[in-house]
Amino acid sequence: MGQKINPIGFRIGNYKTWKSRWFADDKTYKDFLFEDIRIREGLMKRLKLAGINNVEIERLTKSMVITVTVSRPGVVIGRGGTGIEDVKKFIISILSDLRKKQIKNLKIDLKVNEIKNPELSAYLIAGRVAADLERRMPQRRVVSKTMERVMASGAKGIKIVLSGRIGGADISRVEKYHMGSVPTQTLRENIDYAQVPALLKKGYVGVKVWIDQAKEE
Repeated sequence: MGQKINPIGFRIGNYKTWKSRWFADDKTYKDFLFEDIRIREGLMKRLKLAGINNVEIERLTKSMVITVTVSRPGVVIGRGGTGIEDVKKFIISILSDLRKKQIKNLKIDLKVNEIKNPELSAYLIAGRVAADLERRMPQRRVVSKTMERVMASGAKGIKIVLSGRIGGADISRVEKYHMGSVPTQTLRENIDYAQVPALLKKGYVGVKVWIDQAKEE
């Protein structure tokens, strides 16, 4: 089962919580879901330089609480909090485009959390590996240095899987690397997971990262 299911989705409700928290009826459910997807995609692109890792969305009657987890919160906040106001306007513009009307009575509450240890974030690690591969660096050197750095930061284990035409090969293949212990089938283990595509000259190479983090206290 650990190889066939998203480790985060596997632990929702048991160890991890939902990234979107709201209630909707049958008529508005699909609209809210599509809005969450567009907001999350937009923020992940806009706040990429801030080292964004996660976006949580909570809906109330006339307000939305959006919590972003980043490694550099100062980039999001900006000078005097101007960055937060710009992000709020960006979110309002996305909702206005989707709903095809001007939104006036919706209050956006944006919260910014800092990642305690960016080296234990699977999304940031996967993005870094993908960026190194796009710069044509040797994949074994990139992966080995990445795993050593993650283990030195306190992780219990890490697994990285590359799939595609690695190194410009004519035939696609899958390469698996691991260090430490990553028990994907154990529900009580705090495993972070992410997958990021790397666009190379010969096509896409998929990068998947599993990190067994220390238990949160």
